[in-house]
Amino acid sequence: MQPALSQVCTLHASFSQDIEDFAAGQCQAVDVWLTKLEDYLDGGHTVNDVRQLLLTHEMAVPVASYQGGLFGAGDSGEEAWKLFTRRLALCGELEIGTLVVACDIAEPLRQADIDGAHELLYRATGAAAEHGVRIAFEFRADAALGNNLQTAAAIVAEVGHPNLGLCLDLFHYYVGPSKPEDLTYLNVANLFHVQLCDIADTPREFARDADRILPGDGDIPLESIINRLREIGYQGCVSIELMNPQIWQVPPRQFGEIGMTALRKILGQARMT
Repeated sequence: MQPALSQVCTLHASFSQDIEDFAAGQCQAVDVWLTKLEDYLDGGHTVNDVRQLLLTHEMAVPVASYQGGLFGAGDSGEEAWKLFTRRLALCGELEIGTLVVACDIAEPLRQADIDGAHELLYRATGAAAEHGVRIAFEFRADAALGNNLQTAAAIVAEVGHPNLGLCLDLFHYYVGPSKPEDLTYLNVANLFHVQLCDIADTPREFARDADRILPGDGDIPLESIINRLREIGYQGCVSIELMNPQIWQVPPRQFGEIGMTALRKILGQARMT
């Protein structure tokens, strides 16, 4: 498995600072936070500058997070699609092989919405494939449809596109209606990305993104999940993704060091190379 850190863990740092400081902290791959990358490019840098930055620091960018709003109605959905197509082109240029798409389907839910979601996913995945990008479909605990691993796996299977798979975000797995037995729906063909975190001393019903802490410091049964990844032979990216305002205050280099130490310990890769 390829350990990585999400750039959202250090939200207030710039794209370039993350790359430089994460690399100094023994991180060799990042889960790109797309708004940071876009801000870097809007600030006068080029795609070639990004390539050179990554090359200089020997940093891989296997995955980017995340595209939301695609399931929205009317103008909001159209604007999200336009942004999505721009991001696909950017991912293609930088050889970012996987893009996380959020299953943010909202109430009220009708049969037409269910059918439309399948059609949109197939269309989105086809567009991604044209750029050499895969879509990692992320179920969300608060979604009207696709709020659990079993349903998300079924949707991916029903759409049936080889470039469409799952993103397993442990926060949404833990706080939503997913069950431990849902892990059996994961296999090496349909799992495209994994995002780890932990939750401590907070009832699942009240947990929010801001409650995410380093994996291994809380109550989520990580061992059974990592064991399942090993059982299916998963060799993809496993990143830490935290949206905790307190952790945002930690300098990127320091976070890179503590984040990678925690992640490598969980993955059985405790010795840094």
